[in-house]
Amino acid sequence: MHYQVSAKLTRGRTMASLISASLYAACRENNIPRTLDDIANAGNVERRILSRDLRTIIKKLELNLNQYDTSSFISKISNNMDLKEKTKRGAFEILKRCEDEGITAGKHPVAQAAASLYISCILNGEKVSQKKFSVEAGVSDVTIRNRTALIKKMLKLDE
Repeated sequence: MHYQVSAKLTRGRTMASLISASLYAACRENNIPRTLDDIANAGNVERRILSRDLRTIIKKLELNLNQYDTSSFISKISNNMDLKEKTKRGAFEILKRCEDEGITAGKHPVAQAAASLYISCILNGEKVSQKKFSVEAGVSDVTIRNRTALIKKMLKLDE
């Protein structure tokens, strides 16, 4: 943070937004599954401002942040929804097959994790609605439905 102050990065920005952006960058760096919305809500900062300050920090500090590992979101969502361990393991298997097929590239990791969990719930007989997954994952139920349909088609799970 000292470097940011000396580089005058704090001018025109709130401390809350800079701290939140730094926290998100640290979460990404350590692969702790938190979305921008999670951090924005926790820090009481607008998502748009958080995103702007995050881009500034990444650029000025020359950070190289990797994409999140989708499997970390499977754990987060399944723990929050109290799903069975068998369902969680099934979702990891589905995700692994998706990665092997190359259908996760460029897709939202949280939506991919939620869709994998939803399919695993269906296969294991757990009755959980798409709506509950969409609320927990912070994506629309249409996104869950579309990702689910694509996964089922590509992995031939309907047969």
